[in-house]
Amino acid sequence: MKRRIYTEDHEAFRAVVRTFLEKEVLPHYEQWEKDGIVSREAWLAAGRQGLLGIAVDEEYGGGGNPDFRYAAVLAEEFTRAGTPGLALGLHNDIIGPYLTSLATDEQKRRWLPGFCSGETITAIAMTEPGAGSDLQGIRTTAEDRGDHWILNGSKTFISNGILADLVVVVARTTPEGGAHGLSLLVVERGAEGFERGRNLDKIGQKSQDTAELFFHDVRVPKENLLGELNGAFIHLMTNLAQERMAIAVAGIAAAEHLLEITTTYVKERQAFGRPLSRLQHIRFEIAEMATECAVTRSFLDRCIEEHAAGTLDAVHASMAKWWATELQKKVADRCLQLHGGYGYMNEFPVARAYTDGRIQTIYGGTTEIMKEIIGRSLLG
Repeated sequence: MKRRIYTEDHEAFRAVVRTFLEKEVLPHYEQWEKDGIVSREAWLAAGRQGLLGIAVDEEYGGGGNPDFRYAAVLAEEFTRAGTPGLALGLHNDIIGPYLTSLATDEQKRRWLPGFCSGETITAIAMTEPGAGSDLQGIRTTAEDRGDHWILNGSKTFISNGILADLVVVVARTTPEGGAHGLSLLVVERGAEGFERGRNLDKIGQKSQDTAELFFHDVRVPKENLLGELNGAFIHLMTNLAQERMAIAVAGIAAAEHLLEITTTYVKERQAFGRPLSRLQHIRFEIAEMATECAVTRSFLDRCIEEHAAGTLDAVHASMAKWWATELQKKVADRCLQLHGGYGYMNEFPVARAYTDGRIQTIYGGTTEIMKEIIGRSLLG
């Protein structure tokens, strides 16, 4: 079915993104995968092309356009290109809203121009060795010392952890237990006592630097408090819907792309003297995946429209996230199987998509957490 959610402006932006990928990303991506990190020049190139800070006000160097459909186009094209390592979506769609909605005017003047130019790469540090989806388990603390905070603790699995110049850290600012007493503190590169651990060795998304972060008596100025004191839990809940939508958009785009390349493969691959596509089992497999993708696409496009209009709720964002990412995982597995031995070779796109996409059902809230959110909304 023809998609109806995008205008000519969105499609023109899609062409810009594809050109950027062809010129600035794909020629270097294999090297980035080997290095385990992308080059900072790629971030600067993205800034020059206007791909950073799309929703940020023009006075700070941004695009001044909060329409989520531009973010969706960016996610779709990066997913189709198989280049998740350059994490523009994390920067724009997950961290950006914290800075645009919570930062003071002074903080915006300090941070947003670099955010939009690519000179300031961002990360958000929530997950700890003993606290993942359960934010109540966070043990990183920030002690009030008058004109500054003293931050102590550690974080793990932090995307952009090696490259980040600005890290939004979730820390406990009161001894009160549970989700209360959490605040967002911005730690800048070079802060004394702020150390980065190893670049973690993942099964996929090799070029997306993911690190452990350590904070040993880090002095954080009071003016680096982001949002309300002890208000982090509400801030996080407010922005998680967009994070989950961004992940869901990538999920369905990945499933559709895997279906496309696998359909082409089974038409060309010969077995028993004829193309694989002549076998009824293969046709049934393709038919099932095509139908599942079409149904999911219809729901996701509706969610994209609702989110762009500001009317999408957390429950439907959770539905979109768990359904699209679980479909992505299933389609990746089935498409790899249809490629046979070639599917296990890294030179085939389906192999990398299989490992790159496995994290999708885990980060941004696991599938189990998504189901819990949905269940609670229905059953109390």
